Amino acid sequence: MNVLVTGASGFVGGACLARFATLHGARTFGIGRRALPVTNYATRDLGEPFTLDFRPDVVVHCAARSSPWGSRADFVRANVDPTRNVIAFCERVGRPRLVHVSTTAVFYRNEDQTDLTEASPIGPRFVNHYAETKYASERVVESYGGSWTIVRPRAVFGPGDTTLFPRVLRAARARRLPLIVRPGAPARSDLIYIDTLVDYLYAAATSTLGGAFNVTNGEPVETIPFVLDVLARVGVAPPVRRVDARVAFAGAAAIEAAYRAFAPRAEPPITRFGVAAFAYAKTFDVRKARAAWGPASTSMRDGVDAFVRHVKASGA
Repeated sequence: MNVLVTGASGFVGGACLARFATLHGARTFGIGRRALPVTNYATRDLGEPFTLDFRPDVVVHCAARSSPWGSRADFVRANVDPTRNVIAFCERVGRPRLVHVSTTAVFYRNEDQTDLTEASPIGPRFVNHYAETKYASERVVESYGGSWTIVRPRAVFGPGDTTLFPRVLRAARARRLPLIVRPGAPARSDLIYIDTLVDYLYAAATSTLGGAFNVTNGEPVETIPFVLDVLARVGVAPPVRRVDARVAFAGAAAIEAAYRAFAPRAEPPITRFGVAAFAYAKTFDVRKARAAWGPASTSMRDGVDAFVRHVKASGA
């Protein structure tokens, strides 16, 4: 099977490019914005129409801007326009199967949300431009004339992560990570380990099932204790300053407003999206994905162990 992976210079795309070939025996080719020292790869700007000599049976579209901050125009150029160009490429080369990597953020509201399913409401308002444009990309995929599947992961972590834990580790090492506290029960969160996600994407690539699937490891954790445990295991001092979630949310909103006015291209040190990740529960019912493709291939325990070993070994 010939598999084209977009966004192959990034976290999820790079893992797909490697794992599909080494574990599943697929013939893979990747495209991305950055140059890579590998032969089965080419640089392409997906914001523009593109061509390739490689003719895929399946396209796994991982390319996206994944960030809590940026202008709407930036997110449209990085998420919606590339999806249109990927579909145009697919239409020209015989309509290969398309697996589109989206995000569970399309569901998010600034409140506790538990046991969300694929049928849970989406929009019309979104927590940020990332969530809005990822859902807009999903709607573009639904117009594709070939076979397609949308996979929505939640909080991907593991070796190679560039978005989730790096922000937490940097803030904790700089002593800028507070403990977000809230009334009532602790917030619980679903996550997904990178190998589990990649194996689900390969299962989606080789199946004939269409529609959207939410994917997590299916092992929700209490968010704050989980983060504190990881910090302790990698040798980073835990935060001691406690901040009420409502105060943190209001402060983040004020900081965002200041950055929009005076430094719109810079990412604020704290965002409402970041506060919400600690303050609100986000868990998912993933029975649909498990019925289609089986349980998580790597447990949360094994995934966290592997991630901690990676951080210690690399000094990341």
